[in-house]
Amino acid sequence: MKLIVNFFFALMVAVCGFGANAQCASDNLLTGKSLWVIGDSYVRNHRCPQEETWHAKAAVKLGMEYHNLGRNGNCIAFDRTKEGFGEQMTVRYRQISPDADYILIIAGHNDADKIKDDAMWKQFTDSLDYLCTAIKERCPKARIGIVTPWAVDRPMFAEVIGELKAAGGRHGIPVLDMAYTAGIRVNDDEFRAKYFQNRGVRDTAHLTDAGHNLVLPYGLAFIRLLAAQPR
Repeated sequence: MKLIVNFFFALMVAVCGFGANAQCASDNLLTGKSLWVIGDSYVRNHRCPQEETWHAKAAVKLGMEYHNLGRNGNCIAFDRTKEGFGEQMTVRYRQISPDADYILIIAGHNDADKIKDDAMWKQFTDSLDYLCTAIKERCPKARIGIVTPWAVDRPMFAEVIGELKAAGGRHGIPVLDMAYTAGIRVNDDEFRAKYFQNRGVRDTAHLTDAGHNLVLPYGLAFIRLLAAQPR
């Protein structure tokens, strides 16, 4: 828990514009490094170009080599192949190069919607622990971060977000809490109409280009702080 608290203090400092010398040093460390991002439609960017995502924009700004492994409807724990959304991330993580330098896991939205009972909750928590362990073993030199979903006002979202943060603490993986720190008012109809993609439905997942620009400073700060973390 101390690791997470200290990390978020450092993140807020970076977002607020302090520590310019440390920022420059981090950027020098990031130039030419590979950034792999695995997840669901948060990563794939639903029906919009991947280049509009905050992580793609961050990679360009930082001079990083970008790899997007997002898949719409995908889960950390649950196989949705028959529904057209692919195998779970505990299988798909093998698409990440063992030589990856930086990895972001951005997921949990679809898991929250799928979890209906205690057995499914255990499958999720066990799968999340497995995913963290497996990625660390496959990519031993990578600096890894977890990014939470937005704080959607539906059952299991708070629990999934809490477990993502807890897993980060257990595995020594920094967590970017996009649910409560990035200013995305996902449950506000007017906010979603401006910054979320699907105007005809209650879209609680997919940001527009303008929405991604809102969270880009947090994403940049997170990646820079991953670079600055001691090995």
